[in-house]
Amino acid sequence: MRFEAVAQMYDFSGRTVVLTGGTGVLGSEMARALAGCHANVVLLARNIARAEELVASFGESKGRHSCVAADVVDRLAVEAAAKTVLASYGRIDALVNGAGGNNPKATTTPPNGFFDIAPEAFEQVLSLNLLGTVIPTQAFARSMVEHKEGVIVNVSSVSAGRPLTRVAAYAAAKAGISNFTQWLAVHLAQHYSVDLRVNAIMPGFFLTEQNRFLLTEREGGALTERGRKIIEHTPLGRFGKPEDLTGALLWLLSPASRFVTGAVIPVDGGFTAFAGV
Repeated sequence: MRFEAVAQMYDFSGRTVVLTGGTGVLGSEMARALAGCHANVVLLARNIARAEELVASFGESKGRHSCVAADVVDRLAVEAAAKTVLASYGRIDALVNGAGGNNPKATTTPPNGFFDIAPEAFEQVLSLNLLGTVIPTQAFARSMVEHKEGVIVNVSSVSAGRPLTRVAAYAAAKAGISNFTQWLAVHLAQHYSVDLRVNAIMPGFFLTEQNRFLLTEREGGALTERGRKIIEHTPLGRFGKPEDLTGALLWLLSPASRFVTGAVIPVDGGFTAFAGV
């Protein structure tokens, strides 16, 4: 294949991509990468002011960019947002489900153990991550089904396949996302169109607002004991950088991966490949 044809695969001009969780550390880098590839980028966000700041940072791009207010677990708000996007852009070509996170109240940290976790805290984490993936998919993928083509990329976690200590709720929720990704990939291809693809990226350990001070010391930035254990178990010997996710994301959204569906791609520096010895 000629270089020009390969480059064209990553030119998203005219394609509208909706991102949830786009204002976070990882999501904002994904959004910038898509804008750089000339996609029409739509950020679904609770904090519109923050989303607008991100859009303003895109710089020159052939795409049209906008923000729509909605909470990913509010079905009526998400459905209204989908109508707004369709009215403005005509169709939706791709969805990146990046919204998610943990709740400290659903984490086992001394002196609180598993038996101290309130069901409401566990439920909140499941809702944000799993339902926060399902609900936007139901709302925004309808346009893809109508046009019989489109791509969905979900964001899972290495904790999905190898549960980490302390984060029972988060690991269970992300495992649900990985499973849902595979289920939906089969369902859409069999019942609607073979040009509807669903995949997921599985980030390893990246320093984000959520985990920075679990993995590094607040004063000085040295590794905590947990951070040290993670680095020792990561063959590439470092935490991920936000830009490390964009290659897998753009590939999964592009025609270069047109024979890939139902895949959960680890971007983890080898963490899930390493048995520890």
